[in-house]
Amino acid sequence: MTKPTFGAHPFLLGFEDLERLVERAAKTAGDGYPPFNIEQTGERAYRITLAVAGFRDEDLSITVEDRQLVVRGRGPEADPRRVFLHRGIAARQFQRAFVLADGVEVTGALLENGLLHIDLARAEPEPLVQTIRIRKS
Repeated sequence: MTKPTFGAHPFLLGFEDLERLVERAAKTAGDGYPPFNIEQTGERAYRITLAVAGFRDEDLSITVEDRQLVVRGRGPEADPRRVFLHRGIAARQFQRAFVLADGVEVTGALLENGLLHIDLARAEPEPLVQTIRIRKS
């Protein structure tokens, strides 16, 4: 018996990518590092804030790949002269991904006090009602 998929329903035209996006989002939800917040800052604006203590701006990269916002962090090289009696501040490499809806774009990023703020905005929606002209043959 085959499992029906959401994108295979005959009345849902153009939603083939939805199942792939849901699977991608489920895969990236596993790791809890670094912790993050998502807030709505305006009617069509959002902000993702990641706690990246110990990372410099040159240690971080932000890219958008196939409607997916990817934040990567590569910590600085460990100083062999430092001896830790307790090490509770994580400085490991990470990759955190967020699936973006159509029309959502990254408008900027700011590293401030160990927090990486990434601002997003949603474009104005298309009109809900369109009249389609019928051509004559």
